[in-house]
Amino acid sequence: MARSDEAESFFIAVYRAVQEIPEGKVTSYGHIAKLIGTPQRPRQVGICLKHLPHDPGARHHSENVPWQRVINAKGVISPRSQPSGARNQAAALQAEGVAVSTDALGELSVDFAEYGWFPNTLPSEEADEEQDWDSESADE
Repeated sequence: MARSDEAESFFIAVYRAVQEIPEGKVTSYGHIAKLIGTPQRPRQVGICLKHLPHDPGARHHSENVPWQRVINAKGVISPRSQPSGARNQAAALQAEGVAVSTDALGELSVDFAEYGWFPNTLPSEEADEEQDWDSESADE
């Protein structure tokens, strides 16, 4: 079933925002939702990442969107329908130098104080604002 234009725009916004998370950092589903202007939709961010294509021919795919850098608001790697999913995400983060620990309940977690990435705006939006400011100054 094809996505509506609105859904497709949301998926693209999520993927572009996730692409801005620096290597070695993590953020939450909720923070991505906030950055793209839909703070009430963190679960939908998770759904977008769940449906991220693996096909490298797709515009956005698992090789160019660092899905592993998005975890839940508690700093825990969300469980998946397949038990290996959380372990795969932990391994991908560890390969980037992010320390992943296992708590008493067996949950895999990351310390937001050390590895968290929570800007007020996306770096690309800040660059756009600076470019707009520069062009306005040049017009004077």
